Amino acid sequence: MKHKLIPVLLASSLSVVTLSASAATTVTIGTVNNGDMVRMQSLSNVFEEAYPDIKLEWVVLEENVLRQRLTTDIATKGGQFDVMTIGMYEAPIWGDKGWLTPMDNLPAEYDEADIFPAVSGGLSSKGTLYALPFYAESSMTYYRKDLFEEAGLTMPDQPTWDQMMSFAQALHKPEKGQYGICLRGKAGWGENMALVTTMANSFGARWFDENWKPEFDGEEWKNAISFYVDLLGNYGPPGASSNGFNENLALFNSGKCGMWVDATVAGAFVTDASQSNIADQVGFSLAPQQVTTKGAGWLWSWALAIPVSSDAKDAAKTFAMWATSKEYSQLVAETSGIENVPPGTRASTYNNEDYMAAAPFAARTLESMNRADANDSTLKPSPYVGVQFAAIPEFQSIATQVGKMVSGALAGSMTVEEALQSSQRISTREMKRARYYKK
Repeated sequence: MKHKLIPVLLASSLSVVTLSASAATTVTIGTVNNGDMVRMQSLSNVFEEAYPDIKLEWVVLEENVLRQRLTTDIATKGGQFDVMTIGMYEAPIWGDKGWLTPMDNLPAEYDEADIFPAVSGGLSSKGTLYALPFYAESSMTYYRKDLFEEAGLTMPDQPTWDQMMSFAQALHKPEKGQYGICLRGKAGWGENMALVTTMANSFGARWFDENWKPEFDGEEWKNAISFYVDLLGNYGPPGASSNGFNENLALFNSGKCGMWVDATVAGAFVTDASQSNIADQVGFSLAPQQVTTKGAGWLWSWALAIPVSSDAKDAAKTFAMWATSKEYSQLVAETSGIENVPPGTRASTYNNEDYMAAAPFAARTLESMNRADANDSTLKPSPYVGVQFAAIPEFQSIATQVGKMVSGALAGSMTVEEALQSSQRISTREMKRARYYKK
């Protein structure tokens, strides 16, 4: 399909939503400043050419700021946004509260059945889909093949965290601006706690026991956080407690990280020679394990949802379908290269031999996502759904505060013991207040 034909196809095949032609409808989109969303914004002129009666306005924010803005707006029914970029945590919870417009009656051409069941299921509640997936991801290990070869190291298909520590020590050469490992340290339930929770899972920890009581006073959490602080504090870059996804991506692409554990969606960026200095030297392994492989790699989707407070629901749905369609993927393939199509959402992407050949990270991404199980993510039984989060309304507040404690321990402003004690106190108070238990 040629680029110039895409707007015509989209205008015809996804035209189930009827729009008024009398005046342009403004759709305000709140999204995160990740590379794929920045590309979506840059391609939105194609959408506006196909739908001249819709005008798009963009609010692109850093991840923590976006989450705060969207949560405040939807809880207060502020109506500032017509399309919200949210994920597997928010979609079912906000849908149950009646805050989101169901994504039902999708046209046959959209091919909803092509979306991976784990992805659509994570964005649904009680069988109702509340957000359309833009991309989906697990997490995996990125490493410098050239540095491993020089050091005589071999990366396993799935390393242990103990092995990651020894690799990081061997690769750490700060005098050369080369650091053994880069990991998320920036405080936030979706920033450092996404990585830290998967690490804790692999150490046998869980957020809550079967009676919903927090477990930060247990040995598993102590072992995990102590290991995290030692690993990143000794073999990470300076100021690691301020680094999130985008900061570590920039460090890795500039050649400063021997290893990096983070979202599979980064595969397209670290292998892009136009933005990565080490594009041809990147290897891919599964996210590290330790005492268990359960919950070692997270499961997430950035998706497009429509709040019930929107006064432009029809136009918003038209845009959301466009940005998450097969045709949009074709547009990205033609303008940016097939390896850059939004990953993780559609079976057809991974059934495409051209994509699999062009994207050296694709097979590992698919394997990582297939291994992630939101219903069985901890060594001991847990009462919650979710790999790097617990799908309860209280989690966002609790994990935001815990993330600050963990970041503080990494920065040296408190000890690991103090961080865990505070985390236990905070989470216990919040869970009692929410009446999960009394004592």
